[in-house]
Amino acid sequence: MDKMKKYLWLGALAVAGALFASCNREAALIEEELSQMTLREKVGQLFYIRPESLDPEIEYATSADLPDVRLQDVNGRMKETASRYPMGGIVLFAHNIRDGEQLARFVADIRALPGAPLLCVDEEGGRVARLANNPAFGLPRYESMAAFRSPGEVKEAAFTIGSYLKRLGFDIDFAPVADVNTNPENIVIGNRAFSDQPKDAAKKVKAYVKGLRKAGVLGCLKHFPGHGDTQADTHFGYAVSGKTWEEMAACEMIPFKAGIRAGAPLVMTAHIAAPAVTGSDIPSTLSPEVLQGKLRGELGFEGAIITDALEMGAITRQYSVPEACVLALEAGVDILLCVKDYPACFEAVLAAVQEGRLTEGRIDESVRRILRLKTI
Repeated sequence: MDKMKKYLWLGALAVAGALFASCNREAALIEEELSQMTLREKVGQLFYIRPESLDPEIEYATSADLPDVRLQDVNGRMKETASRYPMGGIVLFAHNIRDGEQLARFVADIRALPGAPLLCVDEEGGRVARLANNPAFGLPRYESMAAFRSPGEVKEAAFTIGSYLKRLGFDIDFAPVADVNTNPENIVIGNRAFSDQPKDAAKKVKAYVKGLRKAGVLGCLKHFPGHGDTQADTHFGYAVSGKTWEEMAACEMIPFKAGIRAGAPLVMTAHIAAPAVTGSDIPSTLSPEVLQGKLRGELGFEGAIITDALEMGAITRQYSVPEACVLALEAGVDILLCVKDYPACFEAVLAAVQEGRLTEGRIDESVRRILRLKTI
């Protein structure tokens, strides 16, 4: 080995050693924090909720009622609920955001709540952009994800989106959409997807994940195992994909694999049924076969799995939401998103642990992944 090769080899070893030591320190810190948490604190970390879920005086039939409430500040009732039911994250929607001054105050007050909640938002670009579509912020707006011609354009847009989210106090962007828009009758995905061609979508999903990460914001691939070939809207009821796993592997999985390889730290589940994969009509969010067998096993995903909103009709028309929370955790989910009655769902998960249906070790697995998000 000549001197130059020797120095390069030694340098690579030093970098690898530093990375290994850093990972070990991080893991040790997570274990230390986990060991100091009570069971209630651990259970709270599993929930990423709407701010309205902390105010017992706010009642609503569906999320469509909430824009009229316009909750835009943390009040005393919310602080009282949070003192008994800490949470891992808060998700803000367009109706929670008025302007920069109000948002800065709201974010600061949310961060002061028990549980050190992460701040999340759906800011895909195009029609789903809670901030860019608010004229008070004067932010760049994009026609749609389908309008981007190249991965380079996508990465630049994602970096722009991530940069303003970071500046405004957000930690997680529920984007990019990794679905392949193969069904022209799809009423919920459409041009939110990058393409109807899986390889093209994969390149752009990868670029979006990297653009967000460069800006210091965590991305989230959605909606696993793929919502692009369905017709129904899971916000309102049952939706199904008739594809086999082999057919999904040749299409839907290609962008998800690309996003996972790019380092996406979160994957969001879809409430769609995949009977040709699972052998039943169970929503994928509640399916151990889809989440543990396919996402973790075959795709090798090691990050955090988050449900789509559990207040959506595809769940509530078949299950009570507290029961769905327990079923989702049994299936392999880490984070429970947007439950309507947060205290009832919290107590259901707590009772499942106390009664032995879920072990505390199972909860610890998810909390480790959630704490890891806070160190990335």
